Amino acid sequence: MKIGVISADIASESRVAITPDAVKKLRKLGFEVVIQSGAGKAAYYADELYQAVGADIASSSAEVITQSRIITTVNDLPAAAIEGLTSGQIVIGMLDPYRNTQLDTYATKGVTAFAMELLPRTLSRAQNMDVLSSQANLAGYKAVLLAANEYSRPFPMFMTSAGTVKPAKVVILGVGVAGLQAIATAKRLGAVVEASDLRPTAREQVESLGGKWLDVPMSAEEAETAKSTGGYAWTPSEQYVKDQAAVVDKALSNADVVITTAQIPGRNAPRLVHGATLAKMKAGSVLIDMAAGTGGNVEGSVPNETITTDNGVRIVGAANIPSMLAAQSSDLYANNLVNFITTLIAPASDDASASDPSANLALKLDMEDEIQGALAVTHDSQVRLAKR
Repeated sequence: MKIGVISADIASESRVAITPDAVKKLRKLGFEVVIQSGAGKAAYYADELYQAVGADIASSSAEVITQSRIITTVNDLPAAAIEGLTSGQIVIGMLDPYRNTQLDTYATKGVTAFAMELLPRTLSRAQNMDVLSSQANLAGYKAVLLAANEYSRPFPMFMTSAGTVKPAKVVILGVGVAGLQAIATAKRLGAVVEASDLRPTAREQVESLGGKWLDVPMSAEEAETAKSTGGYAWTPSEQYVKDQAAVVDKALSNADVVITTAQIPGRNAPRLVHGATLAKMKAGSVLIDMAAGTGGNVEGSVPNETITTDNGVRIVGAANIPSMLAAQSSDLYANNLVNFITTLIAPASDDASASDPSANLALKLDMEDEIQGALAVTHDSQVRLAKR
């Protein structure tokens, strides 16, 4: 049984779904692997590295699809590739399910499509498959480096004979995996860091990393609601929204660097920084909008572009930061996929040959399984995704 790897077809994507190390793991499970030629080149994995670990090289995506039972990808497959799929094939990747306009085509083709973003992140056995966390961790780190490169002053404090250089003031809006890593990285670079999040429980994490929590007054009822819903599903009161805007506005007016990380699956990213606040920021300050690809947290941000406002504020629309660390992000992503693929393998029969794991390799698709069922957006010629 073959697993195929399709090359990304967009210039802004350098990652590859399966790395040579992952090929070795898949072959031990009994799979064969076929790679589209050049699929790993942008992540510094040449075809020769794949061949050295036993993978086959195909000249085109069509050839990969023809040979493979399972097709792995970083982002959604291009429409032309989907047309070549046949009933019973499996597609695994970050399919952006709530914005994906091709799910009906997958279903019509009889394809089972798994969207890795839908992984139930509270399941302990699913943690090693969590693509959002693995990619966000790297993105939070790299976002700070991008900011440091854009910012015209140093991050740490310097004491020199010519005077003292004050440390940069960095504000992180959104304290998930990416935000926490951004706090840790900015602190390591010597910045003074403040952070805000809708979840009051994030305060302890922020302070444990040396950041200052931007506190917004919250009623006991609101605090309980925010806690019980995880912080993202609750609707703040009008007073809370006003208070939060005032706190954020004040912090950003004094900030040198702002990094926004807030994204909500199935919805446009929440607007956190408005034009009125941008107008109060200092010339030379920098905003890194990590949600630029899903609508943007910052008013005026443009995906993959850097905009300079009339008052000299630089807004970086960082739509795909993990792709900037393609080698490492591909490694982590590939490990996530391998761990998920192992859940699709049926238990081996008693007479399975240890010397030839492929002899008894079979798949078991079980939509009652808490992981498979959550990730499957199409199966049995039906679209399974619940609307948001």
